[in-house]
Amino acid sequence: MVVLYFIMSRVALPRVASVLADRRGAITADIAAAEEYKLKAQEAEEAYKKAEADARAEAQRIVEAAKAEMQEALDAQVAKADAEIAAKSAESEKRIREITANAVDMVNDVSTDVTKDILAAFDVKADARSVTSAVKAQMKGDA
Repeated sequence: MVVLYFIMSRVALPRVASVLADRRGAITADIAAAEEYKLKAQEAEEAYKKAEADARAEAQRIVEAAKAEMQEALDAQVAKADAEIAAKSAESEKRIREITANAVDMVNDVSTDVTKDILAAFDVKADARSVTSAVKAQMKGDA
């Protein structure tokens, strides 16, 4: 037993202790390397998140610029259409005034002719100027 103790204490135990110490050193080194990789992974993740946020911000800026450009083009088209509509509306109003004036003139002419015919049917003598002025006054509501 003494011999076994002596061999164990002098040969086997120091080797086991050496292997355990080497193993402990390797584990410590592996843990340190894992911590370093973990830090690098966190840094890479932060860089990725920053790049993603920057890309999103740039995409949002591009979208806003495109929206503004499209709105500007739309506003220009709306303004052009409004101007065309206003011009056509003014032309239509002018044409309506012309038609109305022409219709009033035609009604005056017909009224004057009918009045002359009625006066002639009753053998009433009236000059054309007085008949025309009486019809115009009646049409205006002055008489």
